[in-house]
Amino acid sequence: MYDGHWFGGGFMWLFWILLIVVVVWAVKAATGGGNNASEKQESALDILKERYAKGEIDQEEFEQKRKDLGG
Repeated sequence: MYDGHWFGGGFMWLFWILLIVVVVWAVKAATGGGNNASEKQESALDILKERYAKGEIDQEEFEQKRKDLGG
């Protein structure tokens, strides 16, 4: 039955679960999985258009910055 070892019997499943959790965490950390890297990144022109639409900048400033960006 129980042979006196800590990893014997009922504790073996706990060891494997912890090992799997650590491996999954390490893989996510190494690949940057927590950064939501798949989200769309806005271009500078998109941000400029959004600022113009919100009224943060006027048309003159929008046109100048758009020319500066080459769009």
